[in-house]
Amino acid sequence: MSTGLITIFGGSGFIGHHLVGRLAAQGYRIRLAGRDTEKAARLITQGNVGQIVGVQANIRNEASVRRAVAGAEIVINLVGLLYEAGEQTFEAVQAEGAKTVARAAKEAGATQFLHLSALGADEDSPSAYARSKAKGEAAVRKRFPEAAIIRPSVVFGKDDDFSNKFATLCSLSPVLPLVDGGKNLMQPVWVEDLVDALVKIIASPEAQGKVWEFGGPEQMPLNEIVSVIGAAIKRSPIILPLPAKVMGFMGFFMGLWPGKPVLTTDQVRLLTTDNIVSGTCPGFAELGIEPVPFSIAALDHLRRFQKGGGLSELHA
Repeated sequence: MSTGLITIFGGSGFIGHHLVGRLAAQGYRIRLAGRDTEKAARLITQGNVGQIVGVQANIRNEASVRRAVAGAEIVINLVGLLYEAGEQTFEAVQAEGAKTVARAAKEAGATQFLHLSALGADEDSPSAYARSKAKGEAAVRKRFPEAAIIRPSVVFGKDDDFSNKFATLCSLSPVLPLVDGGKNLMQPVWVEDLVDALVKIIASPEAQGKVWEFGGPEQMPLNEIVSVIGAAIKRSPIILPLPAKVMGFMGFFMGLWPGKPVLTTDQVRLLTTDNIVSGTCPGFAELGIEPVPFSIAALDHLRRFQKGGGLSELHA
């Protein structure tokens, strides 16, 4: 059991929601740093009284970041964007923000730093998202050389922005347009497997300073992934292959809609490339973890998208 202090930026998000309870069970004191302290407040019951606290911080504001990392032995940066909105740009958050957090953590005397990046991070990518992820990695390594860089493929699980999005689309329309028919490969990672990996990396001194890549046990084209999701919600979507330019045009206008966009032009650019492990970095095997396949059994959280909300048997 540890009583050390961990500051987690983005800890109230999807991955952080699963990670916090696991770390609290090991005795860590946890400081959740984020713009919305109300979201952090929902997680305090995952620990003992006073073990988990929230603190207001914005990684675009250096002073707030310094306050958040003060006294922390371990700092974890889980902050990421799926789309840009106002001042929350890929460059400001995933590149400059990562640099700010890494620098503040090192100057505060933290002994460990974990930075969540993504497979496909590449400064030459056509996607602004992927370019900013690569810049963030470079900035972190420069300012905190011992940092562990975490690159997962798409992460799925309850409340994710991946399987739930496609399930929503499949439930709204029998036809689903995909870039070039969804031939790009992915290795969906179950969030609990990723959290297992993060906990083991934190506990292993030899795991520091490395780039880790995490992908599920299967490399699957997106159209097959959609078929699995369709089977899980008992629907049969018809895939409509569309050229990237046409999908990009659709993404442009969808990205202008208020609120959370269903699709953006930059997301279309991401879907033109594969999202699989390179094979040159350590991953689940080196940590002794056997990842869960992306299957109907692993998608029980999508039951609500079935007709009748998945409760039809109650009315039989």
